[in-house]
Amino acid sequence: MILVGILAAGLWGAGVLTGASLRARWGMIGGLLVLVVAGHLLLPDGHPLRQATGGSATPWVGLAAFGAIVAAYARGLGWLRARARPMPETAAAAATVPPSGTFAEAELARYARHMILREIGGPGQKRLKQARVLVVGAGGLGAPALQYLAAAGVGTIGVIDDDVVEVTNLQRQVIHTEAMLGRPKVDSAAAAMRAQNGHVAVITHPARFEAAGAAALLAGYDLVLDGSDNFTTRYAVNAACVAAGKPLVGAALTQWEGQISVWDPARGAPCYACVFPEAPAPGLVPSCAEAGVLGPLPGIVGAMMAAEAVKVITGAGEPLRGRMLIWDALYAEARIIGLERRADCAVCGAAHA
Repeated sequence: MILVGILAAGLWGAGVLTGASLRARWGMIGGLLVLVVAGHLLLPDGHPLRQATGGSATPWVGLAAFGAIVAAYARGLGWLRARARPMPETAAAAATVPPSGTFAEAELARYARHMILREIGGPGQKRLKQARVLVVGAGGLGAPALQYLAAAGVGTIGVIDDDVVEVTNLQRQVIHTEAMLGRPKVDSAAAAMRAQNGHVAVITHPARFEAAGAAALLAGYDLVLDGSDNFTTRYAVNAACVAAGKPLVGAALTQWEGQISVWDPARGAPCYACVFPEAPAPGLVPSCAEAGVLGPLPGIVGAMMAAEAVKVITGAGEPLRGRMLIWDALYAEARIIGLERRADCAVCGAAHA
């Protein structure tokens, strides 16, 4: 038996030196054991090889049976562990969506960094989960805002846009990929958000935001983010939010500069029309397609929009109500301008109260 032990140790050592896998090394030991048993069964009694390996096949057969039982047990245990392993978060969330305001086990770990923030905590995260936010536009500003809202755990996120993904979008609209070229932006954005966080519900509205039907659309949401790229839509969104009494996080971009504010006349702040009562003359404010825009700029300002949304929903800090933040990326300068509500505003003034 000593000879078999020496041979087994030699095979194991050779396997280690040659970098053989653990399974291969055990396979070599098993092969040696088969040869020993075969020798005992085939060689005549008294043969020197049989004498050198214990004189009988019985202990070797017993050892082989024990090894087979151990291997079967380990394999079965591994199978059971694999079956008991939790599903990935996205699959688990798709299979079982917890009631609004309650958290699945995986969510507690996911949002832990929020929950330890004194200004948010568990109650604030619960408000995020119960919130319903509409994002107008899935372009430069909407892309990062949508991603961060989904990551933050906003329970229901709506996105409205009638455009499709084009190759020129990919320089800055980071929620879209080359694989989504030609697809509706709302579908592309929804797929990215669902892949990022299966615990949020995403509602797509593949249409342009129009004044007609805006009241019915906004009735399903608590907060609106406007990332549109034209004045017609901005004025329509602002008027609809004023009429519905919903806070509006609005932002705009041009070349190297972005601006953001929270328009909320229902809570004493001005609306968009208070500060910009009329659209500028055609050509005075060129579009991104005409004047260009720094790729990371929408990401910076869009992330600020998501941050303002989180503050409005949770009540943390001081949102940009009655203030406008202007970020100049070319010179890395930020300015904040105080804003006043106008009593004669054509949208939210005294005549419309």
